[in-house]
Amino acid sequence: MITEDRIAYRAALPDGGRLLGLDVGTKTIGTALCDAGWSFASPAELIRRTKFTADKATLVALIGAQAVQGLVVGLPLNLDGSDSPRTQSTRAFARNLADLNLPILLWDERWSTQAVERQMIAEDLSRAKRAERVDKLAASYILQGAIDGLVAS
Repeated sequence: MITEDRIAYRAALPDGGRLLGLDVGTKTIGTALCDAGWSFASPAELIRRTKFTADKATLVALIGAQAVQGLVVGLPLNLDGSDSPRTQSTRAFARNLADLNLPILLWDERWSTQAVERQMIAEDLSRAKRAERVDKLAASYILQGAIDGLVAS
């Protein structure tokens, strides 16, 4: 099941469980994990993209090691809420993960990278440190927004 409806996604996970958040980029995939009670999200690993089969194998290993019950994939919509070429690419990525038989929630990520960048600048991190952390932190921001929305539903 792939959905943008948080209520349908919540219904697919009646007992909660760990979720894996993904910020899918062209060069990297930022990942984040949340606890089984959906209280907090934490950055996990950064996957350097190669071929999809290798990227998927890395995700499968992470899913297995962390007993992940569902995926939250950041959906890069345009500012007006419409789809962009990146949105279509992300939807295709999610469809290619459908055979993992985990519910997949597509979550609006329009402001995630900017919010994370602003926070890192406020913390006075150098450009180099920001560049190496931004995707994992964006995945965490996306996942935190999703679990906050799921708990409220």
